[in-house]
Amino acid sequence: MKSAAEYLKGHVFEARRPRRELQPVVAHADAVQAIEQALADAEKYRYLLMRALRHHDDAQPTAAPARLADIRPAFPATEAPVLPMYPALAA
Repeated sequence: MKSAAEYLKGHVFEARRPRRELQPVVAHADAVQAIEQALADAEKYRYLLMRALRHHDDAQPTAAPARLADIRPAFPATEAPVLPMYPALAA
């Protein structure tokens, strides 16, 4: 993917403002063209990403568990007493 500067690489020229140093300048039409190119590239990358995600999703189907308890039991199997973390503060 290109950086923002790469879209403007051929369109930048330098101009001198009165009593100032040379500064990079981009014409409005060139900036609009660079933005349109960037948006078109972003749309292409989005399309390729979505296609890859759909292909990956189709390649590895996931099976649902037979029972809800197979995912994670609601309570632990043993009934252990609950002890305070800081006994000095519990008293």
